Amino acid sequence: MAAEADVPLPSPPFLSIPGLPNFRDAGGYPISPSTNTTGTTGKPQIIRRNTIFRASEPSKLTPAGVTALQDLGIAKVYDLRSAVEIARGGAGGDENQGFAVREWEGAERVFVPVFLDLDYSPEMLALRYRNYTVERDEGFIQAYADILAAASDPSNTYQPFRTILSHLASASSPSSTASTSTATPTPGPSPCLIHCTAGKDRTGVVVALVLSLCGVPDDVVAHEYALTDIGLRERWPELVAHLTANPKLAIDAAGARRMIGARKGAMIGTLAQVREKHGSVEKCVIDLGLLSPEEITQLRKNLIVEAEEEDVIQWKEHAKLLL
Repeated sequence: MAAEADVPLPSPPFLSIPGLPNFRDAGGYPISPSTNTTGTTGKPQIIRRNTIFRASEPSKLTPAGVTALQDLGIAKVYDLRSAVEIARGGAGGDENQGFAVREWEGAERVFVPVFLDLDYSPEMLALRYRNYTVERDEGFIQAYADILAAASDPSNTYQPFRTILSHLASASSPSSTASTSTATPTPGPSPCLIHCTAGKDRTGVVVALVLSLCGVPDDVVAHEYALTDIGLRERWPELVAHLTANPKLAIDAAGARRMIGARKGAMIGTLAQVREKHGSVEKCVIDLGLLSPEEITQLRKNLIVEAEEEDVIQWKEHAKLLL
């Protein structure tokens, strides 16, 4: 059972952004000691903070929320939703309903749909994968395999995952105006925000690729993914009520809750499937044309930094909130 609603979200990685649930920094997680990096001081190595942020869609972002994102120096906002999904979610004219596009000064919204003409919200995933709401992970694993395939399909001219990974692998970029880590600063990409609708499935797959490429252990990657289970808790009643009211789904509240959940096993299984098919996450990224070997090297150089022990995310402590 996930954490109760009155339990504060751990910060880091979560940051309070008014109107933007499930907002967190994907940095601060430890790199496996076996990863071949350039560290020489004996200090632990982590994913660089204040670079990769993830969240649910930002349609209800408040002015205070905009200011908070500007203070973080976020320059790119990668929207993984399809045009159909945005149009469907933004319909109705009620400011309290729908998921319309939201932009703000200082950040460039980059439209990079994983599925060009499909609504791939959690609701539509449940209709596509019959076992998406049961107490097993197969439906999620299959859905995530399809997400990876669609994101790297040559016919998708937006190439969403390559676009995001290429940004993170850029050799240089404007320096950030904000910093949330005392780790040694390194040149690299400007801070970016990645989101889909809930910030769980499509966002979860691309973030998992990045962390895995950098040598974050699978159990830690899966934990970071599973944090969405508590990151979205303020929207649980709304989402469950919406899903159970849909006659096409024909599910009860327990099934709806499983649908919007983020179980670690789903990501563990996804990474295992990637390795079974390609041999490694690195080989997968190369095989699918998402990055070249040289770009992977640069991405690691950009994102792996040395830190003090206190800068490492205490993910095992946070994992207690997911029990």
